Amino acid sequence: MKDGEPHDGKTEEIEIHPTPMLDQLEDGPWPSFVTGLKRLRDSKGERYAPMVNDLMGQLNHSYENRKGYWKGGVVSVYGYGGGIIPRYSEVADKFPESKEFHTLRIMPPPGFHYTTDLLRKMCDIWEEHGSGLIAFHGQSGDIMFQGCSTEATQPAFDALNEIGFDLGGAGPALRTAMSCVGAARCEHSCFDEAKAHRGIINSLLDEMHRPSLPYKFKFKFSGCGNDCVNAIHRADFAVIGTWRDDIKVDQEAVKEHVAKVGRKYTIDTVISMCPTRALSLNDDNTLDIDNKSCVRCMHCINVMTKALSPGDDKGVSIMIGGKRSLKVGDMMGIMIKPFMKLETEEDFEALEEFAEECVEFFADNALEHERVGETIDRIGLPAFLEALDLDVDPNMVNHPRTSSYVRTDDFDEEAAKWFERKATEAGMTVAGE
Repeated sequence: MKDGEPHDGKTEEIEIHPTPMLDQLEDGPWPSFVTGLKRLRDSKGERYAPMVNDLMGQLNHSYENRKGYWKGGVVSVYGYGGGIIPRYSEVADKFPESKEFHTLRIMPPPGFHYTTDLLRKMCDIWEEHGSGLIAFHGQSGDIMFQGCSTEATQPAFDALNEIGFDLGGAGPALRTAMSCVGAARCEHSCFDEAKAHRGIINSLLDEMHRPSLPYKFKFKFSGCGNDCVNAIHRADFAVIGTWRDDIKVDQEAVKEHVAKVGRKYTIDTVISMCPTRALSLNDDNTLDIDNKSCVRCMHCINVMTKALSPGDDKGVSIMIGGKRSLKVGDMMGIMIKPFMKLETEEDFEALEEFAEECVEFFADNALEHERVGETIDRIGLPAFLEALDLDVDPNMVNHPRTSSYVRTDDFDEEAAKWFERKATEAGMTVAGE
């Protein structure tokens, strides 16, 4: 049966491939993707049952031989250079129905907000044009429409585009961004994640659809330090909600919490768990916080949500260079802008401009197959700050504190001396010229 042909509601008999290796993955208490594949394969009246059957046959064949049999190629739709992952089978003679099994990466809405009607439309489109397999969401945040022939790629995209969706990133390009549900449902949110997400991606859309970067570049937006989208260690440009005044404390709610769970339990689960020992519980069961030492890790707020909440002077911290293993191993994002307000339109425009500058720097200076964090590691942080015209700030950190012997009581005083010394050196240089 060819793509686009009407279906009479009957599935011609297909020879089911034996899949003993896959069957083992259904053992145990946890759900398995194999069960879902079998359900698609055995669905009567569905046009994609033969494709999924051969897919399972090839996968079992791969497990038996310990070798993958997919190869790449080039597949695209009109006007786009990226967003589709081509997969061609190297064993098409054995499994012809899955000889082409391309994946369409589709950008999700900020915060992953959907209506049930929209989800049904997406499922209907993929049942018509693809295999029926959909992943919400891929590692980069995309909606992964998996299993499509080359012939059906364009009509599938056209149908998805018709209901308001666009291709995400693939290849050496700006990748699909992610943002947490944030202000829509979370009381910890410190900025409008969806607005920041949409603004930056819209301003850089060409970098996503027409790949021209040395390697991939990812934006992620988390409303607070809980970092629900793993931005700090998975994004080249992480925007993390934070605050710069004191944590708000409801002492009566603190007393209620202690009375409910006990003083010892509170000390064990809240006070002792503070990474900088900024918390102390008084004899009357009220809470003292050394806000100067607080690193906004969110643990105490998560445990005592009714008693504690983020401060009122909210904004974002921007970190650059987070990624998983590649050339120089796992990297956490480097703190580049410790605090930035995001309230007015001008604030959001300033964020978009800074994001564009970072992507432009990456495009001009990174080596092929090098992430921006590796570029900074190669050229040094001072060179990066100079290129972006950023002032050095003592709050810029490469990784969290790991030594308990570092004194921080007089940190501000020492930082002031450092800035004074740098200003003096700059003045001497000018005078010497």
